[in-house]
Amino acid sequence: MSTATLRVMNMEGPPLDPQSKSTERALIVGIILLGWSLIVVFRLFDLQVLTHETWVKRARHQQEKLVPIEAPRGSIFDRNGNLLAISSASQFVVVNPKRIPNKDIAAALLGGVLHIDAKRLQASLEVAAASKHHNGYFVVDQHVSEDQAATLRAMNLDWLEIHDGSVRSYPNNDVAAHVIGNVDGEGKGAAGIELKLNKALAGTPGEMRVERDGKETNYASEAVKPAIPGKSIGLTVDRELQFVAKEALKEAVVKNHADHGSLIAMNPNTGEVLALENYPTYDPNEHLLPGEKPVGREDLAVVAPFEPGSVFKVVTVSAALETTKLTPDSIINCGGGVTTLFGRVIHDSHPYGALSMADVLAKSSNIGAIHIGQVVGAQNLYEYIKRFGFGHKTGIELPAEAPGLIRPLKRWQPTSIGSVPMGHEVSVTSLQLAQLGSVIANGGYLVHPHLVVWEQAPGEAKRYIQHNVAPRQVLRPQTVMTMRTLMHRVLLPGGTAQRLHVPGYSIAGKTGTAQIFDFAHHVYTHRYNASFMGFGPVENPAVIVVVTISGTTGEAGFGASAAGPVFERVMSTALRRMGVTRDVPEDIEQLLAKERAAEKIKDKASEDVDVATLSDPPTDEEMREARGDDSEDGNRVAEVDPNAPKVPNFVGKTVKDVMQQAAERGINVDMLGSGLARTQEPAAGALLVPGEHIRVKFTR
Repeated sequence: MSTATLRVMNMEGPPLDPQSKSTERALIVGIILLGWSLIVVFRLFDLQVLTHETWVKRARHQQEKLVPIEAPRGSIFDRNGNLLAISSASQFVVVNPKRIPNKDIAAALLGGVLHIDAKRLQASLEVAAASKHHNGYFVVDQHVSEDQAATLRAMNLDWLEIHDGSVRSYPNNDVAAHVIGNVDGEGKGAAGIELKLNKALAGTPGEMRVERDGKETNYASEAVKPAIPGKSIGLTVDRELQFVAKEALKEAVVKNHADHGSLIAMNPNTGEVLALENYPTYDPNEHLLPGEKPVGREDLAVVAPFEPGSVFKVVTVSAALETTKLTPDSIINCGGGVTTLFGRVIHDSHPYGALSMADVLAKSSNIGAIHIGQVVGAQNLYEYIKRFGFGHKTGIELPAEAPGLIRPLKRWQPTSIGSVPMGHEVSVTSLQLAQLGSVIANGGYLVHPHLVVWEQAPGEAKRYIQHNVAPRQVLRPQTVMTMRTLMHRVLLPGGTAQRLHVPGYSIAGKTGTAQIFDFAHHVYTHRYNASFMGFGPVENPAVIVVVTISGTTGEAGFGASAAGPVFERVMSTALRRMGVTRDVPEDIEQLLAKERAAEKIKDKASEDVDVATLSDPPTDEEMREARGDDSEDGNRVAEVDPNAPKVPNFVGKTVKDVMQQAAERGINVDMLGSGLARTQEPAAGALLVPGEHIRVKFTR
């Protein structure tokens, strides 16, 4: 063996024993297994001891789910126990529009199964999907049958769900819609009593624990917290009277081509609202679709103030009786129909030289009211306006009530003492006018209108609501009796409402025809708020009714003509349903009927004369009458410069010619249609109020 070989052997050392290698590997594996075992044991200890409760909760969270139990919503009843709103079990089809990939296909699919208009549904889905504020919850149908639900479930659409719940229905459709209100897609109050008393009606939701398997299929359930049903509510309104009011109001608005109308019928002694209607109206059963305009859903009688016009003269005369030496027989200088107030020329509806204060109210003389207001004084007039509750909410149980506008004395202009006494420069609601009339009808006390009589929780007795606001005395008893007599004269021959009557009953009231102010152009238009406020019987009033028809035109659009027929129908129905005894004997009724017939003959003769003279050039006075300045209740006032330019005659001219002539004379013209001018308002020859717009209609 060479030296080199020995050196190499010494460097490598002796060969390793195979047995020692196996032992080493076993030791390493054992250490690894021991470490793994310790980890497993520690993990098991952690799961079973340290974090046991945490993992149990997680498991329960996966296997169990707390589902809210919807509380049955309370029903709403009228004063006679008729159902106005009720909830019943139903199945809902709910979709998330933002997750629907193809809206037209989805709409066609759902429309075919649910038998609804696919095009309308598609439009709603697209609007909802595009909206940044939409919550991804869109109710397609609230009334789904079992077969329809099964068909939709079988489609396995990830953007569609079937929900069990209850649907709110209104069995009388649009009757009393603005009183009752409606609920939104999630079953919460959205308007009317449904919104104002939502907490009481909704009740308290419960909870149910549902157990499910790995496929999220429910296999067991347990009620954890029972739902507390909502309370039922009883209202003061009369369903049948509401229906009559709705139909009468609709007829008046349509007949007079008006924009809208409102009506309040109330018990003046208690403040109970017997009927509250607006037209246009809506069916609470029909939900608004995304992007759809809420036409007819605004409660105008409560939320929309307006200038009341001559109805407001009741306040002026009442204040005069209490704060001055004026009596019903006091002679008021009416200036022959013209007067000047701080440089402003005011023309009355009908020229009167002198009238008693009683006749100022009965004939509704504007100039007479102005002179009475001047005697009363701004301070006293303002005080009595506030006494009657104007400028403040009545407190009725309806949302968004408007307080109206009564300017503080420091903001009155010098001419305000002429405008306010006849119902201008103030804004009120129809509900506030009912409150005004109630003061005269109930003996001089300010009552607060209300709608809710009782509420009842399931299984409990009815709890009658105590209205804690005590009536406040506004007028002395002798003033009230005088005002009743004066307002009764308004309906007698010679009064502005002489054509109105309710068979078998004596009635008192006041007309009003106020020009509507155009806020866009800052000018009064030739469109009116036509109102009538009345109560009966005169000696012991049981009902007060206020009617306002807004947007009327011409003589047919004055207070007695437009609002009066609605008042007659509703008042007659209300007195009959309340069982009020007739106070006018039949022989007196027949005599009054003959007098009314004679007055109608006179009215007809004068109308014929007006028609016969249309071919002659009209005088300024006739043109004011044609424009509606000479209203039957004297409310409308023409405050113009006598030297103002006259309205030109556009009839028969082309659009181009009208535009050229208007531009040359600096006249504002609103042109409707195309072709030749057929009609215009105001008529040719009328005095033109600065800034006023002339409406010209063209047809081919």
